[in-house]
Amino acid sequence: MFIKTQAPQDEQILKLVPILAQATQILLEEYQNYCAGREFNIHEKDDHSPVTQADLRVNAFLLQQLAILTPHIPVLSEENDHSERHHWTECWLLDPLDGTKEFIHERDEFTINLSLIQNHQTVFSLIAVPTEQVMYVGYLTELPYKYSFSQQTWLRYSKFKDIANDAIQVGLSHSSKNPKYQQYIDYIEQETPVIKREAGSAYKFCMMLEGEIDIYPRFHPTSEWDTSAGQGLLESIGGGLVSLKAQAFTYNQRATVLNDGFIAYRDQENQKIALAALTNVTG
Repeated sequence: MFIKTQAPQDEQILKLVPILAQATQILLEEYQNYCAGREFNIHEKDDHSPVTQADLRVNAFLLQQLAILTPHIPVLSEENDHSERHHWTECWLLDPLDGTKEFIHERDEFTINLSLIQNHQTVFSLIAVPTEQVMYVGYLTELPYKYSFSQQTWLRYSKFKDIANDAIQVGLSHSSKNPKYQQYIDYIEQETPVIKREAGSAYKFCMMLEGEIDIYPRFHPTSEWDTSAGQGLLESIGGGLVSLKAQAFTYNQRATVLNDGFIAYRDQENQKIALAALTNVTG
């Protein structure tokens, strides 16, 4: 739950607001052009995943702006070279368009993910949702903010006692066909009814912050820029995101930027349920 509040006084957050506002407008413009059937470039990367002109345009804009804002901090972006990253103890981690497949399928559930990594840990996180004109932002040690670009209003996450709900809300991707997902849900349903909520990309992390998803299992690989911002925001409210071995992800440390699958949970109560179901699936 988010409640209306005063604007934060943090300089970094306030300087990022106009940058992300412009980035979301760029992405919305590209999306509207694509949905209208105008000429639009889509290519296949070496890993066979798609990249569009929207990914590249937002990436170029944010790289330029971050270089001005924090010239001493390098940027590890999905759309750039990663060869120098192991020399960095601090970096921005960027996905200029998380949910490219959602974008291509004309689903509104795509985001811009940005996080700050220090000594392999996410210390600052930001997820912007262009189609909703909002962003979620905050530090690991503080409750996050929500900002509306269109209404220019600030809200703050409030820890509140949930109204009793007999069901567990489980977030799934639109392409969650692996039988492990049903096995995972079947285990939870032995004790508690389950409501399935399908959504794309890091948008599911935003739904978790809003109380619309309690547990989000993912049994296929992701990349560091897919999870870092979401993990940081969840950890800041008392939830978390862990590997399939139940260990929190660290960043810019391993030989590859690929993650294994993960389990994300909104709070400690859901953590117990999430990890018990994981043990049932993975043994």
